[in-house]
Amino acid sequence: MPEPRDARLAVLIDADNTSASHADNLLEEVAKYGTPTVKRAYGDWTDQHLVRWRDQFVKQAIQPVQQFAYTKGKNASDSALIIDAMDLLYSGNLDAFAIVSSDSDFTRLAMRLRESGATVYGLGRRKTPQSFQSACDRFIFLENLGASDGAEGEGTDEPVPPLPDLRRLMTKAVESTSGDDGWSTMSSVGNYLGKTEKSFDSRNYKFAKLSTLAKAQDYLEVKSGSGSSLQIRLKPKAAAKKATAKKSATKKQ
Repeated sequence: MPEPRDARLAVLIDADNTSASHADNLLEEVAKYGTPTVKRAYGDWTDQHLVRWRDQFVKQAIQPVQQFAYTKGKNASDSALIIDAMDLLYSGNLDAFAIVSSDSDFTRLAMRLRESGATVYGLGRRKTPQSFQSACDRFIFLENLGASDGAEGEGTDEPVPPLPDLRRLMTKAVESTSGDDGWSTMSSVGNYLGKTEKSFDSRNYKFAKLSTLAKAQDYLEVKSGSGSSLQIRLKPKAAAKKATAKKSATKKQ
């Protein structure tokens, strides 16, 4: 797999399910993971709910793919996106795919692409079903990329699931990557979180970087390591408290 800056990306957008107000920010985010060599948006462009996407086609050089809704209540765009993704996979010219949708219908597609060695980035709202999030190598919430006006297809009245407990995530990550002295590196913790929690992002918790998030937690200790690296551990009191609780639970059993 090429370095991220050299990776060739296909950006496939489910416009029926994504507001055009996210276009600028999502493409800026995707550029962190490679070069978007294919950019396509799928929808029924005769639908007035999607009219704001039309300005983005020229501005962002996105190819619109017209897909009429042949049957009411059925999203024909999903099938068109899936077929195109498989055609692009078999062309052998791409390293990664960015699937922009909050729809669980793309779960199997993400799994299939990864089975063939492609890296898959998912971008969708926080309400995206866990199955699709977990099927991607990384899942990015659109809410973290900039405000949306709740326009076409956003479904803003739907309930948003709570974020995973941050203390639990960070404690597990540090414990799983630390050495005998209790210290781990910030990069090891970040890699662990990325592999175990596909949608983990410090921006979920209102911090721009993992290091800034870690320094703000009263149960964590951060210090400079060799070079520009950072080291992290559970503060001794926090670690001792956790060990005592574990012993108590064992005795009760």
